[in-house]
Amino acid sequence: MSMVPQRYQIDANRVSVLTATVLLAFALTRVIHTPYYALNLSLAGITLTFNVNLNTAIAILAAGLSASGVVWLLRAHPSLEPGESVEHWLLPMLTTLVIGVTLYTLPSGFTWWAGFGIGGVLLVVVFLAEYVVVDPTDTRYPLATAALTALSFAIYLILAVTLRSAGARLLLLVPALFLAGGLAALRTLHLRLNERWEFGWALGVALVGAQLAAALHYWPLTPVRFGLVLLGPAYALTGLAAGMAEGNPFRRAFVEPAVMLGLLWGLAIWFR
Repeated sequence: MSMVPQRYQIDANRVSVLTATVLLAFALTRVIHTPYYALNLSLAGITLTFNVNLNTAIAILAAGLSASGVVWLLRAHPSLEPGESVEHWLLPMLTTLVIGVTLYTLPSGFTWWAGFGIGGVLLVVVFLAEYVVVDPTDTRYPLATAALTALSFAIYLILAVTLRSAGARLLLLVPALFLAGGLAALRTLHLRLNERWEFGWALGVALVGAQLAAALHYWPLTPVRFGLVLLGPAYALTGLAAGMAEGNPFRRAFVEPAVMLGLLWGLAIWFR
């Protein structure tokens, strides 16, 4: 018996409320100014100091709000299975965190408001796409899957460029990119492999990205070049993992990732 194509409509009011709430949290970081507090962390006999304030807490709370908000959105989906919502809040949470970090580093004025607007659009697209991919019979499922895959790695690229531009310390840069790369690979593989979890491959992608970021940290690379150099292996390894997991021969699975790796590294060389 073949599956009948469906087209479920999301509650626009819920999407509006959720997006507006998250954006309001970001806007508050521009009007609320609190002193910084030193957070000391001892690691292997080395004391590390991180300066945090209320805005840091707001960004983390906004990410949690996105995760819980997506669950709230999906509860209205007629095809949602019990316990299925976990995979749907990974990317919204990551997107919100990266938008928060990016806005925190942008200067006030037009640049900040442009980033604010683009961030709002990204959030809406992620929320809509996550709703669509709940049901594989939805007529928009292929488009939503492609959108989520592209957004996963776009968020990874944005984070790498932002951290490089801000001159983030190595001990902050590596864990952040490790987490973002792992989540991007995990979500992409879960979508491409019919909801199979590939934690091993995702961990491998995250480790390669983190090690490469550490190796390139002191190289005189521009932020865009730095981001593209990291994006190439992350995307290529994820594509290779998906091809191998689907049972394709290595040569066939290797072609697309190799082409994308060459393209992204070519762009890295071209960008000044």
